[in-house]
Amino acid sequence: MAVTAATPPRSVTILGSTGSVGTQTIDLIERYPQDYKIEALTAASRVDLLVEQARRLKPRFVAIADPGKHNELKAALADLPIEVAAGPQSLIEAAERPADFVMASIVGAAGLAPTLAAVRRGIAVGLANKECLVCAGELFNAEVRKHGATLLPVDSEHNAIFQVFDFKRTETIEKLILTASGGPFRTKTLAEMKAATPAQAVAHPNWSMGAKISVDSATMMNKGLELIEAHHLFDIPENRIDILVHPQSIIHSMVSYVDSSVLAQLGTPDMRTPIAYSLAWPTRITTPTLRLDLAQIGKLTFEAPDIERFPSLNLAREALRKGGSAPTVLNAANEIGVSKFLEGSIGFLDIAGVVAETLAQLPLKSPANLDDVVNIDQEARKRAETIAARFSR
Repeated sequence: MAVTAATPPRSVTILGSTGSVGTQTIDLIERYPQDYKIEALTAASRVDLLVEQARRLKPRFVAIADPGKHNELKAALADLPIEVAAGPQSLIEAAERPADFVMASIVGAAGLAPTLAAVRRGIAVGLANKECLVCAGELFNAEVRKHGATLLPVDSEHNAIFQVFDFKRTETIEKLILTASGGPFRTKTLAEMKAATPAQAVAHPNWSMGAKISVDSATMMNKGLELIEAHHLFDIPENRIDILVHPQSIIHSMVSYVDSSVLAQLGTPDMRTPIAYSLAWPTRITTPTLRLDLAQIGKLTFEAPDIERFPSLNLAREALRKGGSAPTVLNAANEIGVSKFLEGSIGFLDIAGVVAETLAQLPLKSPANLDDVVNIDQEARKRAETIAARFSR
């Protein structure tokens, strides 16, 4: 907790401003024009939305990962005093800009290097990218400690734990309890899940998220990745992190203490709540989120996850226990599996099959640096592509 909040206006960089978390961050910032100013915005390839955001927010720097979109972006912003760049290196350049806070919301392994660049500035970083800790947890945490940065988890579950976690007396913590909605297939049979379509998988019952994250919720791999992330964020071993299905998504996660107290953070399912907490930390700002009315909700229910229908949970636990390169392989293979499912070339249940076979086929390694992680990730993707071809319909 070495980092302190800047006095208004607080300068903000948003890595991945056109995605779900990025657009919701902008929604909040625009409600407080006197308190925040934008240093930099980045996107993967969506020039139209990035230009629209840049024209409204007037950042100093705008970057797009796709180098082929550079001229289009530059021409669209030619009348504004905004520096424009393109290519993967431009995302790192954006992260290195002099912002007080960086929202790291680039999805997938592409977010690793830019987020690490932000951490090395020793600032507060809103972490909405699971892969940083899933793929490179030990390396990433070493950089956080070295540079005195503060990671503010944006995932609703980790943000909930962060709010009720006693960092000064960690010895009093018995376990973490990550809650899960169960996704759109919580009550479906294996036969129904086998026939599931991408449209059904992305139709999350409670949250508005991107397609990849929505599919992860449907397979419950998102909870497996969050388990790995929670281990690295809070230094709690795998056997002291439970997963509990809570369909209403009102209790976002809990911390159990040795005196049998269980502290929870509650709220309506709206990502603007954890985003606002990270954006304003260590203070709070008002959000437009619907207020929680427990009397109207009436009942909160809980159940244990079904490991047979959701094997991704055990795959993630196994990868965390093995350590080394296993979580990186898990994540890469899952990204390939989800991508293939969304394009219609493999079935829903095949996603976990692709992950399991990739983990089984690749030898365990111990990455020494980020380049090693990237190489392991690329190797796992290639192997997963080959495996997925055998599942192809």
